[in-house]
Amino acid sequence: MQLDEYLSNGIASIMAKAYRNVLSNPREAKFAFKMQRLFEKSAKRRKEILEKEGLEVPPFLISSIATTCNLHCKGCYARSNGIANDNADDSKPTLTPSQWRDIFTEAASMGINFSLLAGGEPMMRRDILEQVAEVKDMIFPIFTNGTLIGPTNLKFLTEHLNMVPVISLEGTAAGTDERRGKGVFQRALLSMEMLKREQLFFGTSITVTTANMEQVTSHEFLDQLRGYGCKLVFYVEYVPTEQGTEHLALGDEQVAQMETVLEERRAEYDDIIFLSFPGDEKELGGCLASGRGFFHIGPDGSAEPCPFSPFSDSNVAQIGLRLALQSPLFRKIRAAHALGWEHTGGCTLFEHRDEIDKMMA
Repeated sequence: MQLDEYLSNGIASIMAKAYRNVLSNPREAKFAFKMQRLFEKSAKRRKEILEKEGLEVPPFLISSIATTCNLHCKGCYARSNGIANDNADDSKPTLTPSQWRDIFTEAASMGINFSLLAGGEPMMRRDILEQVAEVKDMIFPIFTNGTLIGPTNLKFLTEHLNMVPVISLEGTAAGTDERRGKGVFQRALLSMEMLKREQLFFGTSITVTTANMEQVTSHEFLDQLRGYGCKLVFYVEYVPTEQGTEHLALGDEQVAQMETVLEERRAEYDDIIFLSFPGDEKELGGCLASGRGFFHIGPDGSAEPCPFSPFSDSNVAQIGLRLALQSPLFRKIRAAHALGWEHTGGCTLFEHRDEIDKMMA
């Protein structure tokens, strides 16, 4: 089975499960059914572009739309890579809301239906969210710390079902507050309660480390999330962007254990969608970055292999998605089979960043 077919089938399976999980809410069910039909057309569109143009179009993107954040989480890749800063004047330039909208409009026309919105804290860029929400042929999971979901943002999310909040946690209150700040865990749970009352589809993102892996995959923890109405659990393996934290990255043994546990949880929790990054990539022949399955768009429009590999030789806002997907850097990475390099710590390209840097020459 070809990669695009595998990914398309995976997306179809996720959407089918999402549809079953929101049947009690007519608005969400109608939206999910509509998107299922759209994704089928998009898979055909990507295949058509491949056959006619020889261009492989990934099914999703990761886009960092915000350069500021209201928290200082330990080990934050966005701060370590220079994406996020406390002062907007000192941060990396950000595309205008209309530029983001144009990018996603082009993406939708090419059969790309998902873009994960990251930052910084994306909820701090309501101006951008309002513009991209109008691209109705795409779903935008918003990776947020959950502290800014109040009445105004809640109303916005209710009116735009294609904007899906994914609230970041580290496990229990102790683990979350230790990394993200005192009181963040309870504030995140309050946001979940508000989302549940509105019967909105939402998820959680959990950074998995050697310290919390057993806890965040336990029945006790998942039952708690289920009770708050969480329908999606996105596990992200920790990438040691700070020196001295390498011991927190999962080794081969823990990765294998994680895969086994996830298979069990998927069978046990049929009302929750479980995703793992980069764990799920192992079934796909290696890393999906550099346009193979996705790529990262930086705040200024730079086309980068992935958020953990902030190298770029092209800008999406200047040349468009089609040309960005054919960038010399992306081609070199794929030609060198760099996406299958041996690695530890969750991210192939981060561990081999010196080699990627040389490709920029």
